[in-house]
Amino acid sequence: MNVGIVGLGLIGGSMARAVKENTEHIVYGFDLSNSTMLAAKMTGAIDGELNGERLPECDIVILSLYPGATVDYVKANAASFKKGAVLIDTCGVKRCVCSELEDFAAENGFVFLGGHPMAGTQFWGFSHSRASLFKGASMIIASKGISDIKLLEKIKSFFASIGFEELNVTTPERHDEIIAYTSQLAHVVSNAYVKSPTALDRKGFSAGSYKDMTRVAKLNVEMWTELFLENRDNLINEIDLLTENLKKYSDALKSGDEDELRVLLSDGRETKKRAG
Repeated sequence: MNVGIVGLGLIGGSMARAVKENTEHIVYGFDLSNSTMLAAKMTGAIDGELNGERLPECDIVILSLYPGATVDYVKANAASFKKGAVLIDTCGVKRCVCSELEDFAAENGFVFLGGHPMAGTQFWGFSHSRASLFKGASMIIASKGISDIKLLEKIKSFFASIGFEELNVTTPERHDEIIAYTSQLAHVVSNAYVKSPTALDRKGFSAGSYKDMTRVAKLNVEMWTELFLENRDNLINEIDLLTENLKKYSDALKSGDEDELRVLLSDGRETKKRAG
């Protein structure tokens, strides 16, 4: 099978490496950066450049671009995709991409599925990509409805072959609701947390909890700005709820209410137990 990968950053580069290391598929890749393309070729992450001649040969095309760029690329190359080809993006939001491309793909003879690999690091770029990034991870497929069981099995088999442990299927709307909490809010909190002046004096006074809280504060500003804005309604809800909860702790401390503080801490501990 021929696999095309557009965008060879952390996720796209890791996809290319994982496919090459774990399967017999041919991998064609494309990135706007000449240095990235050279590195991908020299490290064997791709078999060749994904160009106008090779794009129509690809059975699966993985789009590892920002949301807006994903939509633009698919629409600009609609006539070049192989009939029946499956396109899967890896954007961190799904409504804005799927609403533009699912029906458009069907009208043009190929399939588009929203995708989101639950794997990553605080770093980005091809130089940080690795074949093992998806080992044991969950792959989310977001669509308004998949009725083709054979297609779903094909996709599940493909992602299992490169290390994913499970495939979760949901709607774009539900994806964006949950991801606002599990991913986007965590990045906002981490980024805001390090703005305390105390962070500059923390050396020698911090351990695992500080590292856990600040790991994703060093983020890709351009990418996360676009993701946050595309999912602003859900993210605002999560930020507002967190703010309300934090105020309860602040109020208990200000009033010296020991019993209320114990209740708040116990509730949080028990919620974590239930959530896992």
